[in-house]
Amino acid sequence: MEKKEWYFEYEIQNNRPGLLGDISSLLGMLSINIVTINGVDQGRRGLLLLTKDSRNIERFESILRTMDTIKLIKLREPKLRDRLAVRHGRYIQRDADDKKTFRFVRNELGLLVDFMAELFKQEGHKLIGIRGMPRVGKTESIVAASVCANKRWLFVSSTLLKQTIRSQLIEDEYSEDNLFILDGIVSTRRANERHWQLVREIMRLNSVKVVEHPDVFVQNTEYTMDDFDYIIELRNNPDEEITYEVVEQNNQFSSSDFGSFDF
Repeated sequence: MEKKEWYFEYEIQNNRPGLLGDISSLLGMLSINIVTINGVDQGRRGLLLLTKDSRNIERFESILRTMDTIKLIKLREPKLRDRLAVRHGRYIQRDADDKKTFRFVRNELGLLVDFMAELFKQEGHKLIGIRGMPRVGKTESIVAASVCANKRWLFVSSTLLKQTIRSQLIEDEYSEDNLFILDGIVSTRRANERHWQLVREIMRLNSVKVVEHPDVFVQNTEYTMDDFDYIIELRNNPDEEITYEVVEQNNQFSSSDFGSFDF
């Protein structure tokens, strides 16, 4: 029988000496291996477990229900957020109303890159939007995550080094293993119809597409926010408001002036 991973999270009710050792011993007696362990929140620990027999997990859960020193929070097959929480020691913040929106601040770039890299590794079509103010690290994080995921990235529209607006790709660039990056502001404000024909072709590819400034992108195209699988918000601090007023104020700038803004 093949071994299967489980995620176990508990909250400490009575932090007595030897508590973790007792839990580890119990897991060992049930032939459940600990792969990784870390604190994931205040007073909480998360563990990735490995066992051949799921009945051992059921027995483990039954015993946990009788313990008053810890409170069982989660015992399930690990999700991406669980794996990253154990790896980084904290959970990714998720919007309470919109479950596909995830929030990060600039000092969590390592966690953000890791999260996006895991998304990029998944096969098939995936449309990801990323919101954030200028110079917060959006494009750099996308590129870093592409490297981690061993993906070749292509700028369809961008202002990372200089303003880029592609209207065609060469044959090998249409590969579904490539990752396509679009800047919603550049595409909607500066591009021509040939560029949009290319965007539509790319959207039909069974590959990962990342759109910076998705709100501007959907305002000026046939696409909607419902088309996005994930929305990522990146801020300099948790209270920062993401606004596009600076874009509106500079909408009449020349290409070179626009290029000086790190959108």
